[in-house]
Amino acid sequence: MNVKTFSFNDLKKAMTKGSKEYDIPTIKKAYKYAEKAHEGQFRKSGEAYINHPIAVAYILVELGMDSDTIIAALLHDTVEDTASTIDELNKIFGGEVAALVEAVTKLAQIPFVSKEEQQAENIRKMLLAMAKDIRVIIIKLADRLHNMRTLFARGKQKQRDIAKETLEIYAPIAHRLGIRAIKEELEDIAIQYLDPIAYKDIEESLSTRREYREAFLREIIERIMSRVTSVDPHVHLDGRIKSIHGIYRKMFIQGKNFDEIYDIYAVRIITDTVANCYNVFGYIHDMFKPIPGRFKDYISTPKPNMYQSLHTTVISREGIPFEVQIRTWEMHKTAEYGIAAHWKYKDGVKDVNISLKERLSWVRQLLESQSEADDAEEIVQSIKTDLSQENIFAVTPKGDIISLPSGSTIIDFAYAIHSAVGNRTVGAKINGRITTLDHIIETGEVIEILTSASEQQGPRLDWLKIVKTSEARNKIRAWHKKERRPENIAEGKQQIDREFRRNHFMLTEQQYDEIISKIYERRHYKTVDDFYAAIGYGGIQLANIMPKFKELYNKMTGEEEPLDIDSYITSKNIKHNENAIIVNGMNDCLIKISRCCEPLPGDAIIGFITRGHGVSVHKRDCKNVPVNISETEEPDRWVSVKWSSEAKEDFQSTLAIHALDHPSLLPEIAIALAGMKLPIHTINAREVKGGNREIIISISIENLTHLSNIIAKLSKVDGVFAVERTGI
Repeated sequence: MNVKTFSFNDLKKAMTKGSKEYDIPTIKKAYKYAEKAHEGQFRKSGEAYINHPIAVAYILVELGMDSDTIIAALLHDTVEDTASTIDELNKIFGGEVAALVEAVTKLAQIPFVSKEEQQAENIRKMLLAMAKDIRVIIIKLADRLHNMRTLFARGKQKQRDIAKETLEIYAPIAHRLGIRAIKEELEDIAIQYLDPIAYKDIEESLSTRREYREAFLREIIERIMSRVTSVDPHVHLDGRIKSIHGIYRKMFIQGKNFDEIYDIYAVRIITDTVANCYNVFGYIHDMFKPIPGRFKDYISTPKPNMYQSLHTTVISREGIPFEVQIRTWEMHKTAEYGIAAHWKYKDGVKDVNISLKERLSWVRQLLESQSEADDAEEIVQSIKTDLSQENIFAVTPKGDIISLPSGSTIIDFAYAIHSAVGNRTVGAKINGRITTLDHIIETGEVIEILTSASEQQGPRLDWLKIVKTSEARNKIRAWHKKERRPENIAEGKQQIDREFRRNHFMLTEQQYDEIISKIYERRHYKTVDDFYAAIGYGGIQLANIMPKFKELYNKMTGEEEPLDIDSYITSKNIKHNENAIIVNGMNDCLIKISRCCEPLPGDAIIGFITRGHGVSVHKRDCKNVPVNISETEEPDRWVSVKWSSEAKEDFQSTLAIHALDHPSLLPEIAIALAGMKLPIHTINAREVKGGNREIIISISIENLTHLSNIIAKLSKVDGVFAVERTGI
């Protein structure tokens, strides 16, 4: 794969071709310092290491960042990878540059094979650094972008780990900061490594009839230009094709065919004033037939990253749908460069005004929302969720607009208004009609929260199963943590006792106390009652710590298997030389798919050599696989395995369908399953709180892509609000 290598002369040319003034002598001094510090160091690709900081600096120049940021980019790896120190950088380049380098150095990569506690702490460090100086994360994004461009030089598993991390953490941060170009490139490269087959399919679909597509966009632009110049003689138009990741999300997550994606084509119209935006919009709907429900006004209601445009989807006379985006030049600068526009078009960090601080308020909110969380794994997951969600907008009766992640419920809305409103919520009205608390909010709904007059009213703990946002989840837990401590302690102890009985733990009172004390001390609780209370109010998910309990129990009682791996295998045997899995270093061995996580082709997997039962294959992130295998008592029993490219057989997978209960729910799900001609092994349904129903089905499927399509189709069944893959 060819990736452009930049020299310092390339960087200098980029700095001099624009109108922005750079401190080129000091930047050259930083380059010479970094070149000497990295002398003799090479990257995995074989190129000299100095090429990496130059490339990072070049990306930042394209964003229009200031001199100190460029200098820090050139020096960003010197403290971590060479003998250089922060004190030395401070003396040579000043305190501001040294502070930036120190902050970037502290932002260690977030490896997916690390302990959850360490991962949560790393993400918190990143958010704290962003809140203090946003340039730190902009440097980190440029660093990650160049690393992704050269990811071909890493091993296969490392490629997948880094790509997944990029898609879940870095691309969403770039999106929140509004830096479109970095966001889209990070996403496209990540999909190239995570799902190369789908990436190639989309790439080939886009390449087919490329000349026709380009001619279509040119013709549309000419037609629009001939009409709208009467509104604004200086109007600017251009066209684009949707990003590969954008198409991937709609095809493989939403289950659409390539031809069902309406916004593959897009025309951007840039005009002088907001009034002209709305005038041009009128012309567009006069020229082309609009598709109902596809108009979005992000000018009057900006996205959280301050993106503003009018969006509408229309149909050409050839019957081809395309999207039109209409914005002013000021909006365009924000749309392309996001937070970096403050450096590219203004006075940079010295002009950090109220508007910029408002745009970074989500960072503070993310940090505050995690302050009450106890479970590191849940902290990580909730931050990823909060970062990655698209937003919807709802309105209070007074006309205030509340922005929430897609999928949010009435309870999320209530807590977004105020903690006291959320705590005392008893009901809600949407557009004047009573609705349920688990109603999924849609953009434009006017919501009135009904509250109890009693100050003693508090949230129900089962709301945790309904809410979408970590803000609401943590406020519910915080209330129960403060107001229901005795009940929480009793509930937590009951949950542990119940789980111990279910797992047939036979312990003396002394052994019980010893196991409990080891766990709560490891999680930094001062007393055992604090630990019980955290489980009781939901601050710790007991399922997340049961593997550690099992490991301690097995050590204490002399059991051989540290994680009871042998109990998590199916009766289905897979012959190594005939089927889907290849075991490194072993021939003609018995292979069994684990029941706890039911891995599918496409999942990252690992094998465990059982005693007398062959190799048990697990997902790499299965709860029964140790995070750090090297620290286990028998690390040699874990072996490298991979999917065969010739895998043809079916695999069993279990899905949990969550839906609003109604008489035709089960028949409609059955019809959907029958239409997909899926072998069904089991199907069970049960009522859950809130008037909902949970349906567990076990089916045979081919691979992850097949599973994604099934989930997408089941999600379209009336009343279904979530479909998730589960283990047993």
